Amino acid sequence: MTATHNHDHEIADVLVVGSGIAGCAAALQAAREGAEVCLLTKATKPADASTDWAQGGISTTRGDPESLEEDIIAASDGTADPDAVDVLVENADDAVEDVLLETLEIEFDETDEGEFDYTREAAHSNYRILHVDAATGTHILRPFLNHIDSHDRIEVRQDTAALELITHEGRVHGVVSDEDPTGNPILAGTTILATGGIGALYTRSTNPDDATGDGIAMAALAGADVADLEYVQFHPTAYDGSEARGASERSGEVAEQDTFLLSEALRGEGAVLRNGDGERFMDDYHPQGDLAPRDVVARAVETERETTGEVVLDVSTLEGAFAEEYPAIAEKCRDRGIEGDEIPVAPCEHFLCGGIDVDDRGQTSLDRLYAVGECARTGVHGANRLASTSLLEGLVWGLRAGEDAAGLDADPEPVEAPDLRDSDPDLPERFAAEKSIRLKRTMDEYLGLERDPDEIARASAVLRRLKGEVDAYIRTRTARDLYELRNASVTALLIARAASENPESTGCHYVANDANETPGEPEQPADD
Repeated sequence: MTATHNHDHEIADVLVVGSGIAGCAAALQAAREGAEVCLLTKATKPADASTDWAQGGISTTRGDPESLEEDIIAASDGTADPDAVDVLVENADDAVEDVLLETLEIEFDETDEGEFDYTREAAHSNYRILHVDAATGTHILRPFLNHIDSHDRIEVRQDTAALELITHEGRVHGVVSDEDPTGNPILAGTTILATGGIGALYTRSTNPDDATGDGIAMAALAGADVADLEYVQFHPTAYDGSEARGASERSGEVAEQDTFLLSEALRGEGAVLRNGDGERFMDDYHPQGDLAPRDVVARAVETERETTGEVVLDVSTLEGAFAEEYPAIAEKCRDRGIEGDEIPVAPCEHFLCGGIDVDDRGQTSLDRLYAVGECARTGVHGANRLASTSLLEGLVWGLRAGEDAAGLDADPEPVEAPDLRDSDPDLPERFAAEKSIRLKRTMDEYLGLERDPDEIARASAVLRRLKGEVDAYIRTRTARDLYELRNASVTALLIARAASENPESTGCHYVANDANETPGEPEQPADD
C-alpha cells in the first residue's frame, strides 16, 4: 500500500484529492518523479468525475500557438492572464502527445485519409480540437484511471472523501478523510486538490451531482487565497428537459430537471440556434453568430426563450448526419422521445472559471498545497472560458503540479490532525437534502446567468443563515453529505461575495444594471 502507516497516521509523499484528468495527471507525473502517491476520490465510477462528462474535445495548437492564445484571450473578454495562457499553449501539444497519445493511446477520431479529424467550437478561429465522437472525456478518463490504478507507485482509494485539510503554521500536511467515523488522518509531504467544480450548487448543471466545491471550501477555510469566483460559466445549449417531452417523459423515466450537454462541436460543424418563431437570431447578437463566446450565446438564448417561448438547436444543417456523427448525443435525444432535427435547449451551469488562486505550477498561497483543474484559478480563463480548454488546462497544470510537488522532496511531518467528532445522533431526516434544495434555489434565482446587486446581497444573507444552520450540526457529526453541504454553502458564499465586489459586467458575470444594453437588446454586429 502506497500510503504507509506511522503510529496513528497514514503517510504518503504526495496526496492527490480528485480523480478527473487533472488529478490523474498530477498523480501520474508525481509517480514518474519517484514519489509514492495516494489518490483519494469520492467517485465510485468514472461518471462521478466531471472529466467523464466532457463532450467536445481537447484543444491543441495545431502548430499555431499564437492563434490559440488570441482566441483564449478574446473569449475571456480580454481578462485572461497572458502569462498563464502562454504556459497553456506552450505546453499543450507536448502534454497531449505524451499522455494522451503515447501513454494512454487514445484513439481520437480520424478522417478517411487517416489524419486527425479536428473540429471547431465556439470562439475558435481554427479547426484544432481533438475529439472522440462527442464523448471525449469518457474516452480519456477511463483508460487514464485504469493506467493510474495499475501503477505501482500510486494507490487509488475510491468512495473516499476528504473532510478537512491538516494545517499547522501556514503549511498543509495532508487531509482528514471519512474512512473512520471520527476522521482518518493522512499525512503527506505535499497535497494536491483536484476536486472539480460547483455544479451541485445549481438546479441545472452539466456537472456530476457530487460537484459540491469541496476543494475550494477546504482551501478557503484553511486560509488559501481564492479569486475570480464570480465567473460562473453557463453553457448555452443544454437539453431543456423542463417540460414533458416524448415517450420516455410520459413513462416517467426523465426527471423534471433532466438535462445533458449538447456539445458546441455541433454548432462548430453547422448546427444553428432557432427561436420559437423558427428564426435564426445569433447574428443579431454578435458578429460570430452561433459561434460567439459562450457568455454571449447563453444570454441570447435566455432572452429568446423569454421572448418567443423556446429555443431549439437545429441539427438538420450539420455537414454530416447527426445520428452518425454524434451517436451518443443522438441516443440521449431518442431516449427522451426527440426524433426530429430540433432539440430544445436552455442555458445551464457548466464551469467555474475562478477558484483557488495558483501559480504556473499549481502552487496555492499555502505552503505544500497545490490545486489543479476546475477547482483552481490559473488565470487562463479570465472571465469566460474558451471551449475545449478545460481538459487541456487540467492536463497541463496536473503534470506541472505533480512534478513540482514531487520535486519538493518533502517528508510528511507528525502534526496533530483536526479533532472531528461523531457523538450526536444522525441528522434529522432529509436535513441535507432540504438545505441543498434551498441553496440551489438561491443560486438559481440570484447568482445565475444575470445578477442584480440587491439580489446578490439577498442571496448572501440567505446563504449566511444556511451556513450557520449547517455549522451547528457539523461540530458533532462527520457525515459526508453534511460536509458536502458545508462545502457547498462556503463556496456559494464566496461566489456571492466575489459577485458583490465586482459591479462591472465582464464575461460570464453579467450585472444587469451595469450593462450597456439590456439582455433583450442585441449587440449590433461589427463592421468587419
